Amino acid sequence: MSAGSIDEQEACFVVRDQNGWRLKSAAPMQIAQELKEPEGAVGFRLLSELPARLSTELFAGAELVRLRAGRVLFRAGDSGNGCYRVEDGLLKVTMVSSSGAERILAFLSRGAIVGELAVLDGLPRSASVVAVRDAAVSFLSNAAFEAFAKKHSEFYKSLIRLLAKRLRETNTTVAASSFLSLKGRMARTLLELAEHFGQEVEPGRVVIRQKIRQIDLAAMAGIARESVTRIVNDWQRRKLLSRLSGYYCLEDRAQLEHQVKL
Repeated sequence: MSAGSIDEQEACFVVRDQNGWRLKSAAPMQIAQELKEPEGAVGFRLLSELPARLSTELFAGAELVRLRAGRVLFRAGDSGNGCYRVEDGLLKVTMVSSSGAERILAFLSRGAIVGELAVLDGLPRSASVVAVRDAAVSFLSNAAFEAFAKKHSEFYKSLIRLLAKRLRETNTTVAASSFLSLKGRMARTLLELAEHFGQEVEPGRVVIRQKIRQIDLAAMAGIARESVTRIVNDWQRRKLLSRLSGYYCLEDRAQLEHQVKL
């Protein structure tokens, strides 16, 4: 499985000088210092949305695990022996069909928690998680999770609210896959990426501060790569989208948001 979905060495941020707006490449840690790095994942946020105090206490005694780019954290079908919180780096959550086609379900950045579903229901992993670039994650075992839950009654109350929210989000995702046009799915994918990795450089203009390949956009949107190419070319002609040094820029966010209205 390729680790090149997002550039492993660089991301970018946007700065303004006497010549106008420009992209500045930098290592991920430098970006985190220059700008407040968006936390969490695109599409995967259950325990990630726990109150800060509960999340901190939950992972207080967790074991730190380091992953090299391309390393698999776990695969779909593996037994669920615990969950993980991303401390550094970038991971992706994927599912692969019997024919080998990959669907990217989410990108996970600092603060995201993954693997919690297998902890909650005791079933095997429902998807695979792979390090896109070097990463560090904290591992919390099933036993530690259950011990914490028994000591904190408010933990289950928070979980119920979060599970209800996840169900609502799932309903929206199913509706989008069923009813949205190809352009609608593509717009929804770009808007999700912009929400978590975007920097607004001026009203309505948002740069996605990670390099995303068209094959990865196709895997996220669930459409053919050829369709992505046609849509990107069309939107570039219409000044809705642009690419600067390999980074996508939403030139007219409002028009893309209009594409995703069911």
